[in-house]
Amino acid sequence: MRFLALVLALAPLSAIAADVALVAAAADLSFAMREIADSFRRETGREVKLSFGSSGNFRHQIAAGAPFQLFMSADESYVLALHRERRTLDEGRLYAVGRIVLFVPKGAPLAPDPELKDLRRALAAGAVRRFAIANPEHAPYGRAAREALQKLGLWETLKDRLVLGENVSQAAQFASSGSAQGGIIALSLALSPEVSVLGRHCVLPAELHAPLRQRMALLRGAGETARELYGYLQQAGARAVLKRYGFVLPGE
Repeated sequence: MRFLALVLALAPLSAIAADVALVAAAADLSFAMREIADSFRRETGREVKLSFGSSGNFRHQIAAGAPFQLFMSADESYVLALHRERRTLDEGRLYAVGRIVLFVPKGAPLAPDPELKDLRRALAAGAVRRFAIANPEHAPYGRAAREALQKLGLWETLKDRLVLGENVSQAAQFASSGSAQGGIIALSLALSPEVSVLGRHCVLPAELHAPLRQRMALLRGAGETARELYGYLQQAGARAVLKRYGFVLPGE
């Protein structure tokens, strides 16, 4: 009887342990979401599995049947498209607006300035051989970088010197490691302890690109843990982490 009572007492814990929230998160969240997920685990005892990548690639994987339960996109249009295809429970929620920065690694012959004047000078002097951005074909931060460079008249000069990251996190690796003389990456990555010590950055004016409106939604079949995480992300603690990484929050 005592054994049966123990089994019954542990059954709910076993059920929770088996209910893992599978999250597809935009690459710009790679530091912020790790912090949030760690806090969520400590507070709830529930487990989260994070996958980071380009939002466009995740959109296609989910449409093809990838078993994610929560999608946190850097471009809200991908979430809304999946909703139209009846793959999400609803239209989801806007959770942040992202910003882009010019990041310059230590030792590079380039100074970060919001109008990219020194980048223009360095290009004319032949001092910039490689410049990193995320692939604009499927990464929202890459698309924003391209828009900014086009608006400032630098795209044609730079496009043959670009090193394209599969996502903005990989672009940040290229820009911060010295593999490139600089790059345009997410502010959230530039502010992370791992990247910030490797160089300098400046935030680019928001009017240089379309707003990076980031939306999340639960996917059909989402379990209890994913639903709980979705609510947790809308609470003050999670919002404070996102704000610390430079995201503009809805309602602020």
